Amino acid sequence: MKIDRIVSRFYILARIIIGCVNDTHNSIVILIIHSLTKTIIIKNTTIYTVQTYQASDYKTWNDFIASAKNATFLFHRDFMEYHSDRFTDHSLLLYKGSKLIAVLPANSVDQELYSHQGLPYGGLVLAPKVKLVDVIEGCQVLLEYLYDQGITTLHLKEVPSFYCQLPSEEMAYVLQLLQANCTRVDTASVIDYRHRLAIQSNRIEGVKKAKKQGLRIEETQDFTSFWNEILLPNLTKRHNAKPTHTLDEIIQLTTKFPKNIRQFNVYKDDQIVAGATIFETKTTAHVQYISANEQKQELGALDFLFSALITDTFSGKGYFDFGISNEQQGQKLNKGLSYWKECFGARTHVHRFYEIETANHHLLNDVWL
Repeated sequence: MKIDRIVSRFYILARIIIGCVNDTHNSIVILIIHSLTKTIIIKNTTIYTVQTYQASDYKTWNDFIASAKNATFLFHRDFMEYHSDRFTDHSLLLYKGSKLIAVLPANSVDQELYSHQGLPYGGLVLAPKVKLVDVIEGCQVLLEYLYDQGITTLHLKEVPSFYCQLPSEEMAYVLQLLQANCTRVDTASVIDYRHRLAIQSNRIEGVKKAKKQGLRIEETQDFTSFWNEILLPNLTKRHNAKPTHTLDEIIQLTTKFPKNIRQFNVYKDDQIVAGATIFETKTTAHVQYISANEQKQELGALDFLFSALITDTFSGKGYFDFGISNEQQGQKLNKGLSYWKECFGARTHVHRFYEIETANHHLLNDVWL
C-alpha cells in the first residue's frame, strides 16, 4: 500500500533523527507516525509499533500466544472469534523494534477499550523474555496510542496468577503508577498442588455414598446429555439463566481444542446424574461448568466426581481452579458454594478488574532514576 511506503520512509527518517541525538544529554525524541493499522512511536532510541489486529495477523498472534508466559488457549484467535458477531474486536499487538513483545486481547465500545469482554480474563499478554522496563514503556506507548485514537478509558482484567507459567505481575506495578481504579474483585477457589490440603470428611462421606450406589465416571466428547438433561434445566430453574456457551458453541470449540476442553459425566446405571466441563491449560484445570440432578445429595455424585478429578485426573497440574462463587459484579458471595469448594482443599485467589484513564500515560514519564 502507498501508505506503508510513506510510513517506511518516515521510519528511516526517524532512525536518522535518532542517530543525531546526543545520548549523553539524556535527550528525548518522541516521534509518532500513523498509518491505517499501525502507529510507530519512537522514544529515545527505542522504536515501538502499536498495530491493530488484522486477519492477516492470525498466525503471528497464535504463535505468540503459544509461547507467552501468561497466556492460555482462550487467547487463541479460534477461541476469541467464536462469538465475533457480539463484539467489535480491537485487539492490539505491541512491537519493540521488529520483535513482538505483547498483545492485548480487546474489544471497543464507543470511546472505551475493554479486555475482551467475551473472555473471563485478559490484560497484557507478555513474551517470556520481556523485562519490566519493556512493560512500563510498552504500556505508556499503548496508552498514548489509545489516547490519540480518542479512546478515553481502558478496562483491564487480570490474568489470575495461577495461569501464568512465569512470574507475571509487572502490570500490578504499572497499574499503581497509573493510579488505576480497581472496580471489581472476584474470589476464585483454587487448589495449589504444591501445598495440597486433605479433602474434608464430609466430602469423603459423599464419595462413599456414590460408591455404594454404583456410580461411575466417564469422560466423553458428547456434551449433549449434560447440556440438555442437567446443565440447562438447572440454570433455568435456579437462576433463570443460560450457560455462557450454547451446546453448538461448546461442540465447535471442542473440535478446535480437543485437548483443552474436556467433559466428565457421572452415571447411575445408564442415566446421567451429574457432570463437569473442564478447561485445561498448561498450569491449571479450571471448572467451567458443574451441575447435578436433584438427587445429588443422596447420591454424592459431585463429591464422587471432584474427588476423582482432583486426586487422579488432574493431579499432575499445578492448580485446580473451581472458579468464582461471586455474583453481582463481585459484591455478593455464594456462601454455601464457596464452602463446598473449600472442603476439597481449595483456598482463595482474587481476580481484579481495573479502569485506567488513557490520559494518565504521562504518569509513566518520571519513573526512572
